[in-house]
Amino acid sequence: MLNEAIKAFRCEELRELMHKEGEDIELVDIRRAADFCEGFIPGSVFLGLTGQFKEYASALLHPRRQIILVAPEGELEPGLALLSEAGLANIAGYVKGGLEAWKELGDPRDMIINVDAGEMAMDIPFDKNLVVLDVRQRWEFAEGHVQGAVNLPVAEMKDPLNIAQFDERDNLYLHSAYGYRSVIAASLLKIQGYHNLRNVTGGWDSIQHTRGIKIEKESASLN
Repeated sequence: MLNEAIKAFRCEELRELMHKEGEDIELVDIRRAADFCEGFIPGSVFLGLTGQFKEYASALLHPRRQIILVAPEGELEPGLALLSEAGLANIAGYVKGGLEAWKELGDPRDMIINVDAGEMAMDIPFDKNLVVLDVRQRWEFAEGHVQGAVNLPVAEMKDPLNIAQFDERDNLYLHSAYGYRSVIAASLLKIQGYHNLRNVTGGWDSIQHTRGIKIEKESASLN
């Protein structure tokens, strides 16, 4: 049973909150990564329940912001429970009707473009503004990465200063190990105004086996 303090926000109410100065809310979308990429409420942070939810909820969500969830049917209560286990008690509520209700309202939706590793391999030689952004942890990056890639672990993207290193002209191709963390990273970049990005589906697991992509390792990991 839902706690009575957890409010069901109508989309009209959410829209007002999002545009109201001084309202400190965090919209957290806990749907599957593939569903999130196809369409989401602008300003949402992706934290799908199927991945390392508690770890990244603790690392990325502000402890004082009021959390409003976008959840698929049947997953609201598990999401609330995991947020509580992650030490986040500032849960204001959830979007009544989820994304479908937002669609019916007719308000804009955002999306993330997915590409596979083969498409990235074809784009790298011809796009001078292409930046491969590897959001895995430092040790994962050291063990092998795309030649010339930038490493910014997703847990460090909470700080906008870390994201500010990118230029608006950069074509960011994001990847993680399998695709969960890269969608989180893409949602954080979108919030900071970076929209020229692609999510590489399959992540490093696919990239390392794709012809035409040059791979390198950090010297320390070769010893």
